[in-house]
Amino acid sequence: MKYILFLLISIAAAFPQQNNFFELEQRSSLIDTKPVLAAETPGFNSSPEKKNTALGILYSFLLPGMGELYAGDYSTGKYFTIAEGAFWGTYLGMSKYSDHMKDNYITYAKTNGGAVTENKDGDFFANIGNYRDIYQYNDEKAFQRNFEEMYDVTTHYWKWNTTSERKSYRNMWVTSQEVKNNLRFVVGAVLLNRVASAINAVRLIVRHNRGLKEPVNTSVLFDYTPSSQSINLNIYSNF
Repeated sequence: MKYILFLLISIAAAFPQQNNFFELEQRSSLIDTKPVLAAETPGFNSSPEKKNTALGILYSFLLPGMGELYAGDYSTGKYFTIAEGAFWGTYLGMSKYSDHMKDNYITYAKTNGGAVTENKDGDFFANIGNYRDIYQYNDEKAFQRNFEEMYDVTTHYWKWNTTSERKSYRNMWVTSQEVKNNLRFVVGAVLLNRVASAINAVRLIVRHNRGLKEPVNTSVLFDYTPSSQSINLNIYSNF
């Protein structure tokens, strides 16, 4: 201890024109220089940074589960990610099936009803399942005085051989439309999954930020004044 004191006095004496202050700022305590953070205790996130709730919401809407990952707790977020994959898999499967059914009823209409299906809208495919042929359809529209809705025989022709064929086509068309319409429920589930993930991410971020505490800062101030031959050693800590 005497040698240390002598060394400090010698250094101070080398600068006689000014009072010398040696300040050592260090985290934690004099013994351990590692920050003492509440976040390192059980129940706290290991990352000491404060999280931004807006970023958590954004990440959740980009990909459910990423907001929880940003918050530092993916234990629940992974289920939102898995659900996202399942929903999109369902959507793609249903969309493919709907397209497959559409191809089937178009082919069926060509083969069994002699329908001209090129460049036709959805209303045409709906109408040919409700009427025996184009003539029956046009007669009804003329009777209703809806002349603008009548079809040109050369471009919109069809004629079913039997009623059972028309009904078979109608069933195929209805099935395709039902599957297609049900896609909106899958889209709704995708959006709901994002909202739920965002809410969960915000909850985790708030919990994370509340658990943060400032690190313990310790300052050691050494003051030696040659004229008075006095040495002051002060230790300051903030908690």
